[in-house]
Amino acid sequence: MKTHTRVGAIVALLGTAGLATMSHAQCSSDRDTQAACTENAITASLQTVGYTTSTEAIAGKDIVDTAVAAGSFNTLAAALKAADLVGALKGKGPFTVFAPTDEAFAKLPAGTVETLLKPENKAKLQAVLLFHVVSGDVSASRVTKMTGATTLGGQRVELMTSKKGVMIENANVIKTDISASNGVIHVIDRVIIPADKNIVETASAAGSFSTLLAAAKAAGLAELLGSEGPFTVLAPTDEAFEKLGAGTINMLLKPENKGKLAEVLKYHVIPGRIYANGAVTAGAAATAQGGEVVFSIRDGGLVVNGVSIVATDIDASNGVVHVIDTVLLPE
Repeated sequence: MKTHTRVGAIVALLGTAGLATMSHAQCSSDRDTQAACTENAITASLQTVGYTTSTEAIAGKDIVDTAVAAGSFNTLAAALKAADLVGALKGKGPFTVFAPTDEAFAKLPAGTVETLLKPENKAKLQAVLLFHVVSGDVSASRVTKMTGATTLGGQRVELMTSKKGVMIENANVIKTDISASNGVIHVIDRVIIPADKNIVETASAAGSFSTLLAAAKAAGLAELLGSEGPFTVLAPTDEAFEKLGAGTINMLLKPENKGKLAEVLKYHVIPGRIYANGAVTAGAAATAQGGEVVFSIRDGGLVVNGVSIVATDIDASNGVVHVIDTVLLPE
């Protein structure tokens, strides 16, 4: 991100948060002077809301104050303020925060921060920030043994450990185990972004669920699957529907069979988010249709009602999608 773009983004961030004490217009057009001006504005702004900006660790302080005291998370702190999440992270917890540095925010594509800071996108900003927070006090020794974790926003982050170190999504963990009174902070070098498309949009973008989407529309369920949720959808591919035969599909799509079609589709929807590891642990789950589906392991792979799940844990903003190769039929 160019320096002047970064400066504008951070000043906009502070202004949206109601924190800015110096406007972008008051800064010199010289880039170096402008950057220093913005840094001073951030420092002064954080102090006006009661945060210390000392570079020394503060014993016994919560995650927010600990992050600010470190001196390299000013943009994160201001973003939390703008998203009304400071109070949450000052709560009892415990929380584990994968905290992007100011430099990490600077790596975002031009315009990303500005877009998130628009009033109508406050929920998206909250979703991004909550994607960096996991419930519980998860130390580095535990992180290295994990393959993923569910965040406070509901979506799952992938964790990968190799000889090069630990990654969370596409970010490197560059410092670990910064203790706070209500949790722990691990420092990362990039901002990680959650899925922002809902289940319908995600299925549409994939290009292999045309029949499912057409059926959901015919059954009046497309609007439901585009709502807040969250939902877990066992999504049959177009090839899965082809196994039913053209006659069966055409019969289900007739207006007089709308109720029956809805029953079939609801059997593929589970209220709440259930990731693959959770499905194995649960063993079974109640569907929106009222019946139950049973998960098990076969030949090392996850199956539901004996049907193969060919892809798992596809995140959407309002749930998670698992792809199946056969349409499930309720009893």
